[in-house]
Amino acid sequence: MSEGDSTGAQRFVGKAAVVTGAASGLGLDVARRLVREGVRAIALIDRDAAALARLAAEIGPAARAIPADVSDEAAMAAAFSRLADWNGIDVLITAAGILGPITDVASCAPADWDRVFAINVRGTYLALHHAVPRMVGRNAAIVCFSSTAGLAAAPTLGPYSASKGAIVMMTKSLAVHLATQGVRVNCVCPGSIETPMLEQNLAGGPDPAGRAAMYRARHPMNRFGRAEEVTEAVLFLASPQASYMTGVALPVDGGRLA
Repeated sequence: MSEGDSTGAQRFVGKAAVVTGAASGLGLDVARRLVREGVRAIALIDRDAAALARLAAEIGPAARAIPADVSDEAAMAAAFSRLADWNGIDVLITAAGILGPITDVASCAPADWDRVFAINVRGTYLALHHAVPRMVGRNAAIVCFSSTAGLAAAPTLGPYSASKGAIVMMTKSLAVHLATQGVRVNCVCPGSIETPMLEQNLAGGPDPAGRAAMYRARHPMNRFGRAEEVTEAVLFLASPQASYMTGVALPVDGGRLA
């Protein structure tokens, strides 16, 4: 479990939540914290069936493990159909995503470009498409995962940066559309966070240690973030404490964009 919950807060008692990308990284940390904060039911969506099964066993009866590729429309329709017995959805967290190749936009192979957008953008869209009708009128909250790379150019992460920028604008557009319908929509924009995705990024060059030092130096705090530091921001945006916030792209980045 994350060590970030020092307050014992129970902000989500009785709520039903869906988390995509729940099998690892930030999605995993968020899912665990939602359970600690009282959700009555949580759907865990990820393509890693074995990891989902382990997480569901850890959580217990509140969890429903649903293996699915978020970019596959039929799979996502089937995943949400398994929630037909729920009264509705109160919280949606779209954490599924991939880094993709370490390259610029022009040099990216078309197949790699399509894969990044299929998972990061189409996957987010499909979760929104199937969840929103079950959220309207419930004082519900959506938190999408973007990145600081979606707010400021990351030239060697061209496809990733472009996909995360798309998520920012999807968030803002949907937030305006749903503003009077009882659904808030925000996104979180992490900087360099200690996750498997960061490890993959650092390993993508010839000098991982030097690359790590360079990445740390980009953040005024001169360190990488921890998963629980992002989770705190996500849960705040999803909670009643953020009731007058919608359409926000919130950096959690150690001052990177300051």
